[in-house]
Amino acid sequence: MNPMNSSLFEWQQETWTQIIAMRQRMPHAILLYGNEGIGKAQFAEYLAKSLLCETPTLASSDSPSQACGHCISCNWFDQYSHPDYRRVRPGLLEEDEVEASGAEVEVKTAKASKTPSKEILIDQVRALTNFMNISTHRQGQRVVLLYPVEALNVHAANALLKSLEEPNPNTVFILVSHRIDRLLPTILSRCHKLPMPMPTREQALAWLSTQAIKEPAMWLAQQGGAPLLALSMAQSEDAKEMEDFVRGLTHPDVETCLKLADKMQKLELPRTISCLQRWLYDIFSCKFNLGIRYYPKYQAELQRLAAQSSTDQLMKIIQSVQDRQAIASHPLSAKLFLEDMLLEYSSSFVHLASSKNVPAPN
Repeated sequence: MNPMNSSLFEWQQETWTQIIAMRQRMPHAILLYGNEGIGKAQFAEYLAKSLLCETPTLASSDSPSQACGHCISCNWFDQYSHPDYRRVRPGLLEEDEVEASGAEVEVKTAKASKTPSKEILIDQVRALTNFMNISTHRQGQRVVLLYPVEALNVHAANALLKSLEEPNPNTVFILVSHRIDRLLPTILSRCHKLPMPMPTREQALAWLSTQAIKEPAMWLAQQGGAPLLALSMAQSEDAKEMEDFVRGLTHPDVETCLKLADKMQKLELPRTISCLQRWLYDIFSCKFNLGIRYYPKYQAELQRLAAQSSTDQLMKIIQSVQDRQAIASHPLSAKLFLEDMLLEYSSSFVHLASSKNVPAPN
């Protein structure tokens, strides 16, 4: 994550007001949930800093209580060294932040020892026990931020559940989830749940316009209206490859699909599959004149593909790609995985072309 934001996003103000209303009787566990890429983790850190601040600003109708930004607690927090704060995330997210900060030595050391986990492991949760069993350093609250909660493996989730069942005094858990449907019901029942809103298109574009990226509307559409995902994708080193991938999908012949599989095999597989899922969603929408959500730039191509496909074939490939996404993190061979998926995508259109006596692509 980027360094701590000095202010909330515009679309988070109402949720912040709800949080402040609970300040005198703060729940021991708060679950913030909603779409990925809308600023939930940033909001959670903003809240954590406010809870730990020693001289927060006074609440009013115009300016709800928030961290002062100047006390020793705020300074510690900004340096990620607050003794009463713990942030628990998958090792892969920690590595990504180190890489973004330019700490090359730390990254190389981590890579040399073991591959960072995409899960939150039980040892990470167990490490919180000692943290919660000692007195707070500043005689205030202690805060544990954990995200995304769905990254907890089974053993870690059960260990966290014990802490939520018997909360320590003056301890607040802030949990963040992109997929609340994947969480244990027992964890959900022990948290105060707060939905985080999607920004309006106008709010998202207004924010993206301050980030110095080209074609913000295009990136925002491709990421389903999530502005932080749009920014991440626009600034990604893989942005050109992903755009080439979408362009290749407009010509679903065998040769193109094999070339795409070869080119995309080194990129993050779940992201590539998500791109294809959004593309298929737009084709399906065109089929029934429901409008284009993700790729309005390719309206003509999507309409052509919709006209060349059958509803049954589209439903079949959509379900197939969804099933593949569920196992995309551990393919035996990324290239073969992509070839199989893209050839199946190609066949959805080749089959119809053959039935209409149109030569199938080679």
